[in-house]
Amino acid sequence: MSRARYHRWVLGSAMAMLPVVLVMALGAGRYALSPLEVLHALAGDGSPMAQAIVWHARLPRILAAALLGAGLSASGGACQAVFRNPLVAPDLLGVLSGAAFGAALSILLGAGVAGIQVGAFCGGLLAMGGALAVARQLGGRGLLGLVLGGLIVNALFTAAVSMLKYIADPQDQLPAIIYWLMGSLSQIGWGTLGWTAPLLIVATGALLVLCHTLDLLSLHDDEARSLGLSVTAWRLAIIGLATLAAALTVSIAGIIGWVALLMPHLARLLVGAPHARMMPLCVLLGAIGVVLADSCARILTPGEIPLGMITELFGATAFIFVLRGVGWRREAE
Repeated sequence: MSRARYHRWVLGSAMAMLPVVLVMALGAGRYALSPLEVLHALAGDGSPMAQAIVWHARLPRILAAALLGAGLSASGGACQAVFRNPLVAPDLLGVLSGAAFGAALSILLGAGVAGIQVGAFCGGLLAMGGALAVARQLGGRGLLGLVLGGLIVNALFTAAVSMLKYIADPQDQLPAIIYWLMGSLSQIGWGTLGWTAPLLIVATGALLVLCHTLDLLSLHDDEARSLGLSVTAWRLAIIGLATLAAALTVSIAGIIGWVALLMPHLARLLVGAPHARMMPLCVLLGAIGVVLADSCARILTPGEIPLGMITELFGATAFIFVLRGVGWRREAE
């Protein structure tokens, strides 16, 4: 099999696997449904019970899981290209800690689910703005200034979250903050999906469209400029899109670790570094991975396990095998 045909086969396999995984996830749960029952329910000619479970209980959550995985993976792949570092994730600019602060503050103020989601989203954007402002004050115009700004803002928001947990009511507010930080999709409904899905699709789609730009940003700045790229402007634009995607995912599900770091590595291992091949596969793998992880969170125990715990456990384990695969490939070359 030629390399080009192999790449098409891998991408086609991932595209075919996603709907299969979605149907399986819709059928998994305490009230199990067969794939045929799921398809009948989606078509509107299943039993009333099956239709209620599929359309109102599971479908919004599973769609959110797929969009969340796709957005986090695209965000991670873009950040790794912009910072030219395969160990970079969206939390480098403090997005996750800023979103955690916004959510914890909303819980402390007694906000509802929608208020917590909006607070987390605003906190993530505030963290990105803070990192850029600190980088400007430090006089850093390149990657080093952004990294230093992100580290400082991340430390500040992490300390702020710890302070909010310290002053929270230990009987009510503190458990809610801790559970939210663990990550979960249990509160997802059509209302939440309605305002987050369009923004997340636009941000993820824009990162996919900019694959050629990501290739150029992966080069040294002087090489990229010699090819006609406005490096600073495009870097900030892509960081903004990646931050928007990451902040949206945190706002609806809390802290979901390892997805943004692991999936770009796995995609590069399968199809190589060019972003035109890597990013679409990365998005598909992220969607599949988070849907499977959320299904495990729902069915492994009688009580639901936080999604973040599942992704941490399986993500860290899978990362070992991905790194070993990278080592084997380099030895073969």
